[in-house]
Amino acid sequence: MPVDILVPEVGESIVDARVAKWLRKEGDVVAAGDPLVELETDKIDVEVSAPKGGVLSRITHQDGADVKVGEVLGSIDDAATGKAAAQPAEPAAAATTAAEGREAKSRVTPAARKAAAANEVDLSRVRGSGDAGRVMRRDVEQAASTSATAPAPSPDAPKARPVPTPPTAEDRRRPEGDRSEERVRMSKRRATIAKRLVEAQSTAAMLTTFNEVDMSAVMALRERHKQAFKDRHGVGLGIASFFVKASIGALRSFPRLNAEIQGDEMVLKHYFDIGVAVGASEGLVVPVLRDADRMTFAEIEKQIRALAARAEDGTLSLADLKGGSFTITNGGVFGSLLSTPILNPPQVGILGLHKIQDRPVAVGGQVVVRPMMYTALTYDHRIVDGSEAVRFLVRVKELVEDPGALLLD
Repeated sequence: MPVDILVPEVGESIVDARVAKWLRKEGDVVAAGDPLVELETDKIDVEVSAPKGGVLSRITHQDGADVKVGEVLGSIDDAATGKAAAQPAEPAAAATTAAEGREAKSRVTPAARKAAAANEVDLSRVRGSGDAGRVMRRDVEQAASTSATAPAPSPDAPKARPVPTPPTAEDRRRPEGDRSEERVRMSKRRATIAKRLVEAQSTAAMLTTFNEVDMSAVMALRERHKQAFKDRHGVGLGIASFFVKASIGALRSFPRLNAEIQGDEMVLKHYFDIGVAVGASEGLVVPVLRDADRMTFAEIEKQIRALAARAEDGTLSLADLKGGSFTITNGGVFGSLLSTPILNPPQVGILGLHKIQDRPVAVGGQVVVRPMMYTALTYDHRIVDGSEAVRFLVRVKELVEDPGALLLD
């Protein structure tokens, strides 16, 4: 009797998805739990597995199709299992190989498969560094890099397939008279980002205020303790943890920046779930540091690095992305000197960090060169007054310029 393969419920806020890639084709024999198809949602990528063993008899939505939660993706005919049983049994070794192959395939993330296809990497030769040996995107990229630098094989050895190299400036030069265009469909995540950014600008009364921070004290503290910190905690001491701590200190003083609007009410949040914007290759995501006020500097640094790695590998869960009471975004890692961040609804505040740059400043009546950073706070003027926003940013500046105060706040 045929069994339907359904689009699963992956979260209360996700109602549709896009078929990214079928991993099996019609007529393939599958076992219960085998990964069948990859789905792309606006937040995470998910794999749909076979609900039971049999033959994939029908695919109703091909690659690229948009589908709703609960819709039928295809069906499995378990009657074919009996036919297969009537045929001569496979040798035990062959059956074991098939099972191992299915298990290995399920231990590869969607992002890793895409990277493997782009770099022509044989996934069976890649050792996974994820949980339970799961192959991550970084593992594939490392394998591709190793293959590119491997010594040339002997004349008698089989020739390996060449790894494609990025195009050079000469390759990219447009031939004279070439006015071709390329039409590329937005990913589900990119389309949702576009929609929400427009909604944020049309529904909130956004305003941005700026300040600048002297990073001398933070950089000196990091220089003094960076090796001891890394030896003890296994992670470097970055600037992100200082701004997370400083933001929490400022939010305690100005709680309406840690709130949201529901109808004609303000919901003031007495917890601090800080979103950290991450620019992954598949699009911007904002994983959340839960109860960040209870975290140490080391815990914040470890969590941010882990979330960024999972964002790039496409292994973030809905729990990683859900909620958030305030967001921090750092355009400085890409070289941005100044920007006006856009709110992440329903939040009413977002702090933008920027590039640290040596600049001449006046200190005690003298001009000195200091490592300075511009900061920007975008806020919803419907709930936050201008004076609150300005004082919030001043409080962040005070705490970062005197890191010792973070321990007392």
